[in-house]
Amino acid sequence: MGSDEKRGLQTEDVGFAVLVVLISLAGAYLLAPYFGAVLWGVVAAIMFQPMTAKLAERLNGRKNLAASIVLFGLIALFVVPTILLGISIVNEATVLYQKITTGQIDFGRIVQQVQGALPHRVRSMVAEFGLNDFETIRRQFGSSITSGLQTVAGRVLSVGQGALSFVAALGVMLYLSYFLLRDGDRYGEMVRTSMPLHADTRDSLIQNFLLVVRATMRGTVVVAVVQGLLGGLLFSVLGIEGAVIWGVLMGFFSLLPAVGTGIIWVPAAIYLFASGNTVHGGIVVFCGVFIIGMVDNVLRPILVGRDTRLPDFVVLIATLSGLELFGLNGFIIGPVIAALFIAVWNQHRDRREAKAAVAEGSPIPVQTEAGAAKAVEEAVAHPS
Repeated sequence: MGSDEKRGLQTEDVGFAVLVVLISLAGAYLLAPYFGAVLWGVVAAIMFQPMTAKLAERLNGRKNLAASIVLFGLIALFVVPTILLGISIVNEATVLYQKITTGQIDFGRIVQQVQGALPHRVRSMVAEFGLNDFETIRRQFGSSITSGLQTVAGRVLSVGQGALSFVAALGVMLYLSYFLLRDGDRYGEMVRTSMPLHADTRDSLIQNFLLVVRATMRGTVVVAVVQGLLGGLLFSVLGIEGAVIWGVLMGFFSLLPAVGTGIIWVPAAIYLFASGNTVHGGIVVFCGVFIIGMVDNVLRPILVGRDTRLPDFVVLIATLSGLELFGLNGFIIGPVIAALFIAVWNQHRDRREAKAAVAEGSPIPVQTEAGAAKAVEEAVAHPS
């Protein structure tokens, strides 16, 4: 083959690569309006496609029926409760906002009660840190709560305006989930064989991606739902206003390491003690520490099993950054990007070590399936 022919082939390869990149970017741009729907459809397929495959075997290979059964189960267990929860949040936020604006809930009185219940030694310590201006604290706290509730209540007007787009996104998610549940293995193999990477690198990254998605959903989201449910139920039983909202906030903060549900129930307990309701305050502390707080330690290992997770500081930064950049979808995207970042750099390190071994004349270790799995575990750091 002549040099001109080689240059022609190289030019053709480069041109085709540029075409692939441009078409891929155009496809991503086309999917952008329904990015969240596509993401959650893929996540649902990753979580439940193995279940669908087993169900199809029991149904004599009827994949359509198996995918339909699993999809209707997802709608009943997740979609419908989520919609009802959203309606409850909006309703409670509206009621709370009305009570605040009419003076039925007075944050000034609440802060004064807490201030009056503080021991003299605690007041002195607070004063040393310059936090004794309770009037400023009262104004800022009340303003923040009122503004937040006003924002949520204002969503009532936008719900009707965005109903069509919400229904469309929900339809896209469910429609995509059905086909991925039914034919996920085939589509996954197409993606795997299309990746322009070495087989070991490709398989390791894919395993890492699946591992982090499943560990995040089972070991983080499920735990957050349980903690939020327990917290909301506790507040509802004790008659605390806005139990649904506080439960949702507890679930949200439980997703963040070093924050947790205590950021909600600790102030509630302090207020109950300050207002003289020591029994309810003690119940909140007991349940917060020994029931809500222990859910993470007990439930996460059961749900995750041998799966590993990222270090807490990486999860915190990745989750907060993901929320800032991608909204609610950042709960998944942030940890996945962080895990893949670590995995790629570990692959780079392994390649450098392999090249160094070749230069020194040492034997190169063979990457077995078990070795690839171990590399994945190392990529996502220490076990939970």
